[in-house]
Amino acid sequence: MKLVYFAWVRERVGLSDEIVSPPPGTETVAELVRWLKTRGEGYEIAFENEAIVRAAIDHTHAKPAASIAGAREIAFFPPMTGG
Repeated sequence: MKLVYFAWVRERVGLSDEIVSPPPGTETVAELVRWLKTRGEGYEIAFENEAIVRAAIDHTHAKPAASIAGAREIAFFPPMTGG
């Protein structure tokens, strides 16, 4: 699946996007984030506070418990403010 990173998540991870194959048993956004944090310091820093980073699965906002089964793209981004 393709992962896309935006704003300071991208800066901390050091990539704008990448193709990954999460390990078996990685079924939710939260589990994906936990796995990503094991991939290096940049990921650890980007996802240090898991409650802050938002996710979208195939362009639809998703909660941490959302299933990633069949996802083609998962985007991670900081909270947004509107005006």
